[in-house]
This record gives sequence, structure tokens and C-alpha cells, in this order.
Amino acid sequence: MNASTATLTTSTSTSATTTSATTVRPSLWKPGLLAGLVAAVATTAVVIVARAADVPVAVQGEQIPLAGFAQLTLVATVIGIVIARVLSTRARHPRHTFMVATVALTAVSLVPDVLADATTASRLTLGLTHLVAAAIVIPTLAKRLPA
Repeated sequence: MNASTATLTTSTSTSATTTSATTVRPSLWKPGLLAGLVAAVATTAVVIVARAADVPVAVQGEQIPLAGFAQLTLVATVIGIVIARVLSTRARHPRHTFMVATVALTAVSLVPDVLADATTASRLTLGLTHLVAAAIVIPTLAKRLPA
């Protein structure tokens, strides 16, 4: 009797998949600057309405130039964008940290308005401009940060 032997050869292939951990940075500049422009218009509008209602919006008897509100709003927005960008890479919980920091900074920004040598109506108007700008810019940036 002739016995035949069969050999079965199997081959398996494995492939290694390499994934790189990349962090997707949120887009902050474009939406942040757009929010800053909206906030600049809004703060300027607040002052225009206040002046129309005979609120001088003046400190030490000197009226604050209307363009100054828009300019300082834009400067504060750029500072906020930079803070958001730094926290997006360095904070464990960027959104929460940004909200806490910016709300605290907004509160601190009200101190000079409260202490200003100005009428009560002027001080309230100045404080309102800070709150209006913060209400527009802070949520716009915060929602683009990782939780």
C-alpha cells in the first residue's frame, strides 16, 4: 500500500496599524475676531444710546471718545483669544478654565468703572459695556474649546 502524505501550509499575514495622536486645535481666531467686531459695535451702540439719553459717559468731566469703546473691545477680544488658545493646549479642562478665568477678569474689569470719578449713570454705562462685550465674546470662544 502506498500512503501519500499531504502537507498543509498556512500563512497568516498581520499588519500593524500605526495611529498618531494628533490634537485638533479649535479654530479661535476667525470666530473670536468676528465676535469681537460684533461686541465692538454693540458697546459703541450702548454708549450712543446712553448719550442720547443725556448720560455724559465721561470720566473726570472729560467725555470718552466713541471710537475708544470699539478699540478697547477689540484689544480685549484679542487678549481673550490668546488666553483661549493657551488654555486649549495647557489646561486639563480648557472650557471650564477659560470660563472661570474670563468671568473673573470681567469682574475685575468692572472695578475701575465703579471707582471712576464719574456720574453714577456714566459708571453704570461703562460697566454695561464690559458686560455686553463679555456676553458676546466669552461664549463664542468657550464653545470652541474642548470640555
